[in-house]
Amino acid sequence: MQVAAQPQKITTFLMFEGRAEEAMTFYTSLFDDGQVIDVTRHGPDGPGADGSVEHATFRLAGQRFMCIDSPAKHEFGFTPAVSLFVDCADEAELDRLHAALSDQGAELMPPGSYGFSTKFSWVNDRFGVSWQLNLP
Repeated sequence: MQVAAQPQKITTFLMFEGRAEEAMTFYTSLFDDGQVIDVTRHGPDGPGADGSVEHATFRLAGQRFMCIDSPAKHEFGFTPAVSLFVDCADEAELDRLHAALSDQGAELMPPGSYGFSTKFSWVNDRFGVSWQLNLP
């Protein structure tokens, strides 16, 4: 008896201040199955800037994510205390993702062997989102 797949109950939600679409487009370009599922935009009457992302859903590596452009300015942003952990299929994938995600971002741990995996790196991307890239 085959059990039907349950819908994803917990979804990563990313809040940007004006760069949600740029980030979502970038992220979906990095993964073979990356896909923008749905985008709702703010209209001319707000509360966000006209055309900015009110709510969007996208998929990376089989996982669903949501993002918005917050119309409110906040005194906080993303932090490496929460990161997206990617188990890479091979060294070429890890190197490709590291190069793309660290471009205009920050390298927290350069690619290397740290004793707990074959190869590992940790970066903050240009939007401030933290990524741990692992080669098991």
